[in-house]
Amino acid sequence: MNIYRILIYVVWAIVLAAFVGGCSTIYAIKNDWNGWFGGLPSLKSLERPEEDLTSILYYADGEEQIGSYFRHNRTAVGYNELSQELITTLLVTEDMRFTKHAGIDLRGLLRAASGILTFQFKGGGSTLTMQLAENLYGTSTDNQGSLYSNRKVGQIITKLKEWIIAIQLESSYTKEEILAMYLNTIEYGDNSFGIKVASKTFFNKLPSEITYKEAAILVSLINAPTRYNPVRNPENALAKRTEVLYNLFKYGKIDRVSYDSLKVSDFGLQYKVSDQDEGPAYFKFVIRQDLMRWCKENGYDLFADGLRIYTTIDKRMQEYAQQAVRDHMDTLQYIFNNHLQGDAPWIDKNGKEILDFVDMTIQRTPNYRRLRDKYGEDSDSLEYYLNEPKKMTVFSYQGEIDTTMSLVDSLKYYNQFLQAGFMAMEPQTGHIKAWVGGIDHKYFKYDHVKQSKRQPGSTFKPFVYAAAIDLGYTPCYPVVDAPVTWVLEDQENPSWTPQNAEGTYSGETMTIRQAMARSVNSITANIMQKISPQAAVDMAHACGIESELAAVPSLCLGAGGDVSLYELVGAYSTFVNQGTWTEPYYITRIEDKNGIVLEDFVPKRREAISEKTAYLMLHMLKGAVEETGGTGRGLSWEVKSNNDIGAKTGTTQNASDGWFMGVTHNLVAGAWVGGESRYVHFKNWAMGQGARTARPIWEKFMLDVYDDPLIGVQKGYFRKPAQPLGVELDCDRYNGVDTETDSLGVNNVDIGEEFNNMEF
Repeated sequence: MNIYRILIYVVWAIVLAAFVGGCSTIYAIKNDWNGWFGGLPSLKSLERPEEDLTSILYYADGEEQIGSYFRHNRTAVGYNELSQELITTLLVTEDMRFTKHAGIDLRGLLRAASGILTFQFKGGGSTLTMQLAENLYGTSTDNQGSLYSNRKVGQIITKLKEWIIAIQLESSYTKEEILAMYLNTIEYGDNSFGIKVASKTFFNKLPSEITYKEAAILVSLINAPTRYNPVRNPENALAKRTEVLYNLFKYGKIDRVSYDSLKVSDFGLQYKVSDQDEGPAYFKFVIRQDLMRWCKENGYDLFADGLRIYTTIDKRMQEYAQQAVRDHMDTLQYIFNNHLQGDAPWIDKNGKEILDFVDMTIQRTPNYRRLRDKYGEDSDSLEYYLNEPKKMTVFSYQGEIDTTMSLVDSLKYYNQFLQAGFMAMEPQTGHIKAWVGGIDHKYFKYDHVKQSKRQPGSTFKPFVYAAAIDLGYTPCYPVVDAPVTWVLEDQENPSWTPQNAEGTYSGETMTIRQAMARSVNSITANIMQKISPQAAVDMAHACGIESELAAVPSLCLGAGGDVSLYELVGAYSTFVNQGTWTEPYYITRIEDKNGIVLEDFVPKRREAISEKTAYLMLHMLKGAVEETGGTGRGLSWEVKSNNDIGAKTGTTQNASDGWFMGVTHNLVAGAWVGGESRYVHFKNWAMGQGARTARPIWEKFMLDVYDDPLIGVQKGYFRKPAQPLGVELDCDRYNGVDTETDSLGVNNVDIGEEFNNMEF
C-alpha cells in the first residue's frame, strides 16, 4: 500500500470522525445529555418563535395611540413595511451573503470552525439568521448546562446551538420573514425594541420611510445601542455611521458623491422617547388593572402579546380637558400660595398649622420605610438621611426645576400643590370621553378620578332630593329656612343641628328647587328628616354610587361616606339618561396582534329611577343656573345660551374638597379640586368653595368643546318624558308670584359671583 492511499484513508477517517462527532454532538445538545448542554428550544417553538410584543391602547377613532404596555417596547412590522434602503444598509453591514446561504455562511463557518479546532474561538460566522436565534432564544445567556462553566467550551456550544436553530429557522421561514423578524427583535436603546419603535423614537418616521442617512444610524445601534447612541454619544455614533456608509459605497449601493455628502451631514434626528406620562396617563395606568384582570381570565399577557385595545377616549376632548385642568390649576395654585403668605397649607379647622403633619406623612412613604428597616426607628442615621440634601428635579408649572432638597423638604414642597380630577362621559352610551386624574402624572401618580375617594359635600344633595321626588314631592314644594335638629343616640353629642354655610337662617320660605340651587343646608336636612337617611342611601346606590354610605343625618351634607368622581359622573348621568343608569366604561373591544376580535364590551345598564323623576331632577339641577342665588349663575353666557345646563357645586368642611358637576343633554362632566391630604386647604372657606376651585375647569372644557366643530358636541335641550309629568314646574306661577324672566327663564337678577356656592 503506497503512501498516497494511506493519506486518502486518513483524510476519509478524519472526515468520517468529524461527521460522526458532529452528529453525536448535535444529538447530545438536542437531548442535553446529563445536563451538560442546557438543551434547545422545542421544535414547536422553533416553528413559531414568540416575541414580546407591545400592547397598544387606542383613542376612540381607532387610529391615534394613547399609549402602550410592554416589557420591551416593541411593535412588529412585516417585510413590506421596511424601506429598501434600510434593508440594503442592514445587509451590507451585517450579512452581505444573507440571500445566498441557508442560515450558516460557509466562509464564516470555516473561520469559526478553525477557532473550534484550536480552542481559540473568537466569534465570527454569525449570520443574520444566527443572530436572530440569539435574539429569540437567548442562546448565549439562557439554558446553560454544566459545560458552560468553561467559558471557551460554553462559547463553542452556543455557536453550535445557533447553527442548529438557524438551519431550522431557514427551513420554516422565507428570507423576507427572517429579515423582518430580525429587525423586530433588536434592541436599539432608549427603551426602543424593534425597528418600528426605533424609527419613531429617533426620526419620528415609519420603517418604510427610512433613508440611507437614517438607516446608517439605526444599523449602527444594533450591536452597541449605548456606545453608538447619536444623542448620548454623538462622536462614537458619527464614526460608526461613517463606517456603515462606507460599506454602502464599497458594495456599490451609493456612489462617491453620495457617500462624501452623507458622511458629513447631520444626524437628522427627531428624537423623542416614548413618554408613559404623556396624554391620558392617569387613565392608562388606572385601567391597566382591569386589563391585567381580563388577560388573566382569558390567558393573555398584556405586556407581551401585542393586544390592540380600543377605548372610548376622544383625543380632542382629552386634550381640552388636560389644558383646562392645567391652565386653571396653574392660576389657582398662584392664588393659593399668595393667600398662605408663607404659612404651611396643612391646617386644622381653626386655621392653625398641624405641627406633626410632616412627621406623620413622611412615615407613610416608601423612602421612610426603607431607611427605617435599614437603620432602625429611632436611629440618628434615619434622621440624617431623611434630612440629607440631594440633587433632584422637581415639578413646577413653569417647567421642571433642578434643585437640592432633602426627602423632608421635597415632601413639604409637593404637599403644597393642589390636585385636581376631571372626567366627562356620554350619558346615553356610558362612553368616557376625557379623563384627567391629576396635575402631572410624572410627579403625582395618584389618580383623582377613580382611585381617590373623598366626601362629596353638597354634590350628594341631588340624591336626597331625588329620593323625595320619587316619593311624591315636587320641585315647588315649599320649606322654611330654619334650624332642623336631629336626636342622636350619642351621649356626648345627643343632638345635631346642621348649620348653613353663612352661619345663619333666613326664615325665608323657598321651594326645594330654590334650596338646592342655593345649596341651603337646613332645607336639605329638613327633607332628609322627612324621607329618612336610608332612602337617600338607596337612591344614591340606585343611581350608580357603589361606595359604602352610612345612613346617618350628616349624609344630607355629603358627610356620610367617600365617593369617587367616576361614581358621581356616572350617577348624575342617570338623570340625563331618562332614569337608566349606564355604567361609565372605557374599553370597547380588544383584538389580538393579528386584528382578530377577542371581545367586544358593552356597559352594564339598569333602570334606576322613573323617567318622570329623572326629568324633574334635571329641572332641579337647572335651578343652579336659573334661580336667584344659584351656584351656577356665574357660568358664562357663551356656555349657557341656547343650552340646557344642570349643575351642582360642592364644598366639604374647611374647604378640603371643591366639586362641580355639570350636565347637558349629551355630556356629563365633573371636576374635583383639593389637596393630596385633606389637611391641605385654603384658610378661607369662601376661597376654597367648589364654584371657585372646580367650576372653572368644567366651564373652560365645555367652551373649548363647543368651539370645536370636529368633535360634534352641540348645545341642546333635555329630552322631555313621553308621558305628561302631571307636576307644576313654574313655581312662581304656582305660588302666585309674577317675576320678570329672560329668554332662558332665568330671573333677571345679577347677584354677583361672591355669593355663589355657599354650602358645606
